[in-house]
Amino acid sequence: MKKTLAASLAIATIAASLTVTPASAQRGVGAGIAAGLIGGAIVGGAIASSRAAPYGGPVYYEEAPPPPPYGCHWRHERYWDGYAWNVRPVRVCY
Repeated sequence: MKKTLAASLAIATIAASLTVTPASAQRGVGAGIAAGLIGGAIVGGAIASSRAAPYGGPVYYEEAPPPPPYGCHWRHERYWDGYAWNVRPVRVCY
């Protein structure tokens, strides 16, 4: 409902600004830019204020590997690669 109202308000604003503008090439450009900025602000505001989906898409969780013999196990370690934090599996044996 809010999106429909915002979109119709944007269209009405643009249509109103175009009907009031005189048909000269010198003044029509400024009105067109102003109408585009106003319409973009209205539509962008409507999109930004819309609610996101409450649940994301399906997520795949990999099953943990079976424990290896001789007291070893897998552990996830975070490391910095210079750009972002990453996670990698590391085998730890005692």
